[in-house]
Amino acid sequence: MPITPEHASLLRLLLSGAQASALRRLLDTHGSAEDAYRAGQRDWTSHGLDSQACKAIRAPDPAALARGEHWLDTANHHLLGWRDDAYPPLLRRIASPPAMLFLAGDPGLLWRPSVAVVGSRAATAGGCANAALFARALAQAGLCVASGLAAGIDAAAHEAALDVAGPTVAVLGTGPDIAYPVRHRPLLDRLTSAGAAISEHSPGTGPLRQHFPSRNRILAGLSLGTLVVEAAEKSGALITARLAADMGREVFAIPGSIHNPMARGCHRLLREGAQLVESPAEVLDALAPLVVDLARALRGQLEPLPETPPAPAPTSPESDGDYNRLWQAIGHDPTGMDDLVARTGLTAATLSSMLLALELDGRIAAEHGRYARIGS
Repeated sequence: MPITPEHASLLRLLLSGAQASALRRLLDTHGSAEDAYRAGQRDWTSHGLDSQACKAIRAPDPAALARGEHWLDTANHHLLGWRDDAYPPLLRRIASPPAMLFLAGDPGLLWRPSVAVVGSRAATAGGCANAALFARALAQAGLCVASGLAAGIDAAAHEAALDVAGPTVAVLGTGPDIAYPVRHRPLLDRLTSAGAAISEHSPGTGPLRQHFPSRNRILAGLSLGTLVVEAAEKSGALITARLAADMGREVFAIPGSIHNPMARGCHRLLREGAQLVESPAEVLDALAPLVVDLARALRGQLEPLPETPPAPAPTSPESDGDYNRLWQAIGHDPTGMDDLVARTGLTAATLSSMLLALELDGRIAAEHGRYARIGS
């Protein structure tokens, strides 16, 4: 996408290396990255930026700046600031959200109700098969499958969602232009073409060890729930699950054989209170009330999601004005999202959650991004 002055300012702020919390305060105070950039060093310092970060804003590394500008000057490449309307709403609610996100692909997927599907890099064949089974079913039900592009469970989940033309997002521990492992370059290309990939790191950033715990934080924060498919006792997937639990999100685990060391992490999570699931339907049943609640919160934009889900809000077209508009806009012939936006006046982000709620209610069916009524 063409680089705007706002994107140029965001990039300079990010490349300073300042802490995300300081950058969020700066953006909150000034309302835009342009105004924050123009505020000057005294103001930057008052918001918690140290002298090294201030110096880097004034004179960023030329090579890093050129890489970032080149990456942004490409179709379907985006840089979302903390105050951007497209910034993912669930991620905004966590304790330490990124100040900015690089995104390649479809920004609308960040507003879809998501499930993180995670597990071991050294997964068994059975574990990968389970990841594919669950990811395929979740994606076909309309949920976005989020994972980390790693070997094993992550790759199996992404590929299964893509194979059924379902929504999927990769959260990277590298820059948005780096595939890790390298052999996943074709998978990353598929994701950015048919899904999305996001990163809090600037283009050119390699796979540093310290980046992956923060990647797991974003993955958990994007999602209504985290499903651990197969994991050893010290797997990074357990970090994602515990972060999700700390955020008040749902945690699911698939049990395995007591003789399989790759099942011990899941069994540990189950002892700690994760929900045992043996089929995708159990995940969908558990998340259905949360999807309805998310749809309601997104329509209000500023309403916080409750810490514990109430009884499902009505999705009946007879009892809710927005749902009635959506119901009238959907016929028995498949209708695409653009047409639904035009007919209802609601945003695509809001419609995504409402459509999924209707789908989980068994009122509509979705296929290849088009929606139609079931029955009368």
